[in-house]
Amino acid sequence: MVNVETALKEATTTIEGAIGAALVDYGSGMALGHVGGGKDLDLTVAAAGNTDVVRAKVRTMEMLGLKDEIEDILITLGSQYHLIRLLKGRNSEGFFLYLALDRGRANLAMARHQLKKIEESLEV
Repeated sequence: MVNVETALKEATTTIEGAIGAALVDYGSGMALGHVGGGKDLDLTVAAAGNTDVVRAKVRTMEMLGLKDEIEDILITLGSQYHLIRLLKGRNSEGFFLYLALDRGRANLAMARHQLKKIEESLEV
């Protein structure tokens, strides 16, 4: 098991095209940790904004009566992918990993696969 800082560093160093990563509590919208980002990507703002996305999708699923779990949510921009992966392990419900990728350099399928592996090793 790895801690938050180690997991986020792993995401930004092993996932091709990674711009930044954060672990977010979607109850509060607060980032519990983040790595990367910069002047063009404020991960604290992204964490809060993506919390609204997760809450809206959870609410919609409840209204539709869907008895399923969200694995991940993908937002495709012109130059970036934003990947939101909800955590499922014990003591990790209510959190998501957020990963921003440079669309020109990233392999989305591999990024999803690697983010899942990081989730499995993460201890919140």
